[in-house]
Amino acid sequence: MFVALSLSNARAAELVMFEQTGCAWCEAFDREIAPIYGKTEEGLRAPLRRVDTAQGLPPDLAFIETERLTPLFVLVDRGREIGRIRGYPGEDHFWGQLGVLMKKLDAPGTGGERAQLFEKIVRAND
Repeated sequence: MFVALSLSNARAAELVMFEQTGCAWCEAFDREIAPIYGKTEEGLRAPLRRVDTAQGLPPDLAFIETERLTPLFVLVDRGREIGRIRGYPGEDHFWGQLGVLMKKLDAPGTGGERAQLFEKIVRAND
């Protein structure tokens, strides 16, 4: 039971993608990143959650200040924003910028100890 609760808490982070129909950069992300994102370490720690800007902001994301630009990626954890990536800068830059955000997620006082526990659990289950 402890392991299940710890794993659940370790996955509290999400990468929220704000998108809209007809967005060419959203489509580029869908071709280049989306098919593999969920299989990566980043995707396991912060699953991708898509929000269609035409549908409005879900109540549980009301704390996020939205922008007109799409795609907009916002890394959130336990009801607070960790950081954001504005637009889709291409595959290499996206991974680099996401890496910077993931380090912020691991910073002291932001739940970094949960990330370490998550890594131990994943390795133990391999």
